[in-house]
Amino acid sequence: MHQSKVSSALQDLLGALSPGDRLPPDCDLARSLGCSRQTLRAGLAALQREDLIWRHVGQGKFVGPAPRGLPLSGATLPADALPIDLIRARLLLEPAIASEAARRADASDIAELQRLVLTGGRAQRIADCERADSDFHHAIARMTRNAAVVGVMTWLTEARRHAPWQRGWDRSYRRLAAAMFQTSHSDQHQRIVDAIAAGHDTVAFEAMTRHLEEIGAAFQTAPV
Repeated sequence: MHQSKVSSALQDLLGALSPGDRLPPDCDLARSLGCSRQTLRAGLAALQREDLIWRHVGQGKFVGPAPRGLPLSGATLPADALPIDLIRARLLLEPAIASEAARRADASDIAELQRLVLTGGRAQRIADCERADSDFHHAIARMTRNAAVVGVMTWLTEARRHAPWQRGWDRSYRRLAAAMFQTSHSDQHQRIVDAIAAGHDTVAFEAMTRHLEEIGAAFQTAPV
């Protein structure tokens, strides 16, 4: 496909999405548009120059201008922060984020969450499980329609890349990841979605709290 047609097709795609939505992976976009990856990258670069999309390394490309001053740098994570500290931070923040999402989510948001629950339930490898979980929690943050909230969630995700978290994740989920995502983990995600879909902000708060408490328990009981 010629560059001008690719650019036009990308503009049409952005018109069908909402600010904060994630674009499909480059390989999927190139295949659906019938163009080379090089041609696609040129089109995406043009959109980024116009502040129509923004890119976060390791997370993908999103519709709209980059959040101002965000995401926060992973370098701001204190050296003595433990994995359980991040879990507790998430317990302070994410139930409230889920509650706000329940007040603001629309039908397309709910459909996206349902898709992500199915994706997580089919995950087999640890990396796929972690990505599915990250995508799910980021989607809920985007439903707040608050760029600062999205930025904080992005920072928390980046913090999970630090070595102490990764060691804890490996100890906790190396044996359990696929089984948990296919059963209890996906069930917990579904309960969160059901509460958000029903607009029950208090129930969404409680469902997210229970979900994160179970993750925290897995870290605390992981073998050293």
